[in-house]
Amino acid sequence: MSAEFDRLSAAVREIAEEMKARPDRGSVADYIPELAHVDPGRFGLCAVDAEGRVAAGGDADAPFSIQSISKVFTLTLALGMAGDRLWRRVGREPSGSAFNSIVQLEHERGVPRNPFINAGAIAVTDLILSGHQPREALGEILRFVRFLADDETIRIDEAVAASEQRTGFRNAALANYMRSFGVVTNPIEFTLGVYFHHCAIAMSCRQLAMAGRFLAHGGRHPATGHAVVSPQRARRINALMLTCGHYDGSGEFAFRVGLPGKSGVGGGVLAIVPGRASLAVWSPGLDPSGNSHLGREALEMLSRRMGWSIFG
Repeated sequence: MSAEFDRLSAAVREIAEEMKARPDRGSVADYIPELAHVDPGRFGLCAVDAEGRVAAGGDADAPFSIQSISKVFTLTLALGMAGDRLWRRVGREPSGSAFNSIVQLEHERGVPRNPFINAGAIAVTDLILSGHQPREALGEILRFVRFLADDETIRIDEAVAASEQRTGFRNAALANYMRSFGVVTNPIEFTLGVYFHHCAIAMSCRQLAMAGRFLAHGGRHPATGHAVVSPQRARRINALMLTCGHYDGSGEFAFRVGLPGKSGVGGGVLAIVPGRASLAVWSPGLDPSGNSHLGREALEMLSRRMGWSIFG
């Protein structure tokens, strides 16, 4: 076992213990009723290095709703299906607005700023759905995530999906507005059904870190050597995660952590250390931008201790 991995394992354990005891935990996403019941005291952290060795701490094996982290996987799938044609439907710029804002759509004629805000992810989901029945499209997304994580036990939390469908009025407004400009082309209820369900995929930190490994290793699936995406596409997905992965808190995350990352309102964060490791953290309490409060702090501590910021 290498000295660096020993150092990583110790750092993960110590950070998890420290975060578990912290009183300042943020607020759970209570606008999704099922997420309102999640214990804000939970905390998990996991790192998978280039050799596939796993360092885990806290609740690293407890499943949680990955929410918008699923947008990394749907973006990857959509790029495989449509290539650069995808960028006719969605932009690549930071939004600077809340994840569910409709304001910029009005100014930009229904084209979302990037694939990680809700409007952009709905547009990406709509592209994946084209030519499929909703169940087929959702099955393809779930199979892809299971393949990346090398874990067939990953599932969709149907209670969370149903909760989102009952309360997803803003997402319906976004989808209908984009439909009026032809950005969304399938029946709204089909597109939103697939969207709500892929956001409700449940994964542990260990599973999520495993699924993100291809982005740390030039687009290759480390376990099989299979090229999931080209090295250039992996770099571009990482770039979008760095600039857009935390909504209107993306600049703060890049400033403090210095790594590509994608958050979800379930309290998870997937972060990538190019060439070195894939990281996943879960702490359900959110900051005002909808990002995990202690998750970001934990990743900042880990990045600093390991010297992993991409900015040196």
